Amino acid sequence: MGEYIFAYPQYLWLLLLVPVMVIWYILKHKYRHPAMQVPGLQWTANAPVTFRHYLQHLLFAFRMLVIAFLVIVLARPQSHDQWEEVITEGIDIMISLDISTSMLAEDFKPNRMEAAKDIATEFISGRRNDRIGLVIFSGESFTQCPLTTDHAVMINLLREVEIGMIEDGTAIGMGIATAVNRLRNSESQSKIIILLTDGVNNRGAIDPITAANIAETFDIRVYTVGVGSRGPAPYPVQTPRGVQYQNIEADIDEDVLMEIADITGGRYFRAEDENKLLEIYSEIEQLERSMIDVRQFSASREEYRAFALVAGLLLLAEWLARVLWLRNLP
Repeated sequence: MGEYIFAYPQYLWLLLLVPVMVIWYILKHKYRHPAMQVPGLQWTANAPVTFRHYLQHLLFAFRMLVIAFLVIVLARPQSHDQWEEVITEGIDIMISLDISTSMLAEDFKPNRMEAAKDIATEFISGRRNDRIGLVIFSGESFTQCPLTTDHAVMINLLREVEIGMIEDGTAIGMGIATAVNRLRNSESQSKIIILLTDGVNNRGAIDPITAANIAETFDIRVYTVGVGSRGPAPYPVQTPRGVQYQNIEADIDEDVLMEIADITGGRYFRAEDENKLLEIYSEIEQLERSMIDVRQFSASREEYRAFALVAGLLLLAEWLARVLWLRNLP
């Protein structure tokens, strides 16, 4: 339970009115005398006092409690620094994205890189209960976003990814190893890596098969996706005369990608266009799920509603008492 504070504590000084009004009420009834003496009515002094006469003091008690609770509402009680343990159904997913220059090929629209980002964004938006992170790689690899349930932050970091952020090349093994490092301490029973690449491993200190064996050790499934159409694809080349296009073939090492998936218990997919890539993500969405703990931080929580509700109920009780039982009393 977090710290309990008031947003406007100065209003609490109004609570001093309550004891003042109580003292005034007591003195008023103690020294109250009839305005006119009527002879011959002395016998009424010993007349029994009914329960309804005692109830008239209940109206005043209700009114004082209403004032006290409304003062607390004005002071706006809040609970701060609360950690909540929320159990949600989901899996831990690391997307490992190839950002080598070949991802500029335009067999996808507008190119492989932008299409992969757009479809990944759609995938992320549809998985509210999953923790998702992002690794990017070319000649090297690094974590662009660690595992998080804050998908808005994740999507913003994905949109900031550009080709040329790191040295060119295709370090598939490093892309897997970096993602494994982010998943290895996860307590989720379902941990996966979605690796997207359009090339052959040619850089990095860890080869793809070694990285796959490491992933298998930590019970992490790797789903590999070869991105690129079969046949030549237009590729922009910067020349002294401006951007010109030449056709390149998608050089995807499908054998290695299949072996990675086989070692880790995942699957290999070939995405030849945007629609196929979207279908692949949809298929991955059908993965088994597990229960994971998501620890969420709540900076502040308004607590005045309960006090306002009690004040309202007390006002209603006062009105009912006055109308139903005490309407004939002064």
